[in-house]
Amino acid sequence: MTGVPMTGEPMTAPAPAPMDAAVLVRQSGRLADDLRELAGALPGRADAAWRALYGADGAAGTARSVCLVGDGDSLHAGTAAEAAFEHLAELPCEVQPAQRFLGYHVHTAAPGTLVVAVSASGRTERVLQCVAAARARGLRTLGISGSDTSPLAGAADAHIAVGLPDPEPSPGVRTHQASLAALLVLALRAAETTRGADAAAGYRAELAGLAEDVAATEAAVRERAAAWGRAVAGAPVIAVLGTGPAEGTAGYAAAKVVEGAGVHAYGRDLEEWWHVERFAAPLDTPLVVLAPPGPARPRALELAGRALGLGRRVALVTPAGDTGDLDERIEVLPVHGTAREEFAPLLHQVFAAHLAFGIARELGRSPFQRHRPTGPALR
Repeated sequence: MTGVPMTGEPMTAPAPAPMDAAVLVRQSGRLADDLRELAGALPGRADAAWRALYGADGAAGTARSVCLVGDGDSLHAGTAAEAAFEHLAELPCEVQPAQRFLGYHVHTAAPGTLVVAVSASGRTERVLQCVAAARARGLRTLGISGSDTSPLAGAADAHIAVGLPDPEPSPGVRTHQASLAALLVLALRAAETTRGADAAAGYRAELAGLAEDVAATEAAVRERAAAWGRAVAGAPVIAVLGTGPAEGTAGYAAAKVVEGAGVHAYGRDLEEWWHVERFAAPLDTPLVVLAPPGPARPRALELAGRALGLGRRVALVTPAGDTGDLDERIEVLPVHGTAREEFAPLLHQVFAAHLAFGIARELGRSPFQRHRPTGPALR
């Protein structure tokens, strides 16, 4: 045997660095400023990456379809951005977890597929393997990460950097928004090819205008989401539901509850939850329903009311002032401003960090279970 000293003493890892749940609030408080900066900087970076892939005038071809690859928050960002590629850029798009892409999809991806690999750190092992496998098949690859010097930046054919000022260790809140914004801006760059420069410019103007709405939403949900989190902190599991782009938001929000408060949570499609998990006990399990503008909104509102009738404790993330005849027992987490459904995740995800903060504070927990002397943070 080699590599492990046989001292007879159990091996122990160093204690994880302290992390207070208040970091979630600080991160959320910077989202609006970050988006303002990203909306100005990312179009130029996306254009440079597109030209690196396809030439200044498309001389090297263009994307026929897009596959978004990532793990965790990066996967959820891809799910939230899928509709922007399909509806605004008119490109077929699918989203793949890194392991599934690596083991299954890369072998059947069609020629002309642009593989967009996302990793905030730029070091996610499976994502890097996806890039290598895609390039080995002759597919063009584009990486999105926090640094132009990351391993992902070096591995992909082109790269978009989404680094943020003054980073601090935290569950991904600012980094998730940055990855999502980069994907949306990339979709708009693709739209220049498929829809024309004027259409793409109009979409970019819409996106840039959302920073003030993010700020207003953050102020509106800060106390309400945290208070609801404290009220439901004793629940064994929390479900977050959404369809279309909102399904990506649901996955992200659930991830913040898991990472930030150590409570089991999951994101689910609206109808899939109704089909299966509505039968699960306990019947008062908390439920967050996302109801952005779009074709799924009527079903989201209906499901929120019916879930309340089943005994669930329900919070609804919905445009402010557009709550209809909701039962007053439903906790409304208001979203300010208006955005097309493809951009709505930037607004409808803001509550998540505050929800996780409220739960963590009530339970006396730290993100990534760093309140424990041993645990997942050491693995």
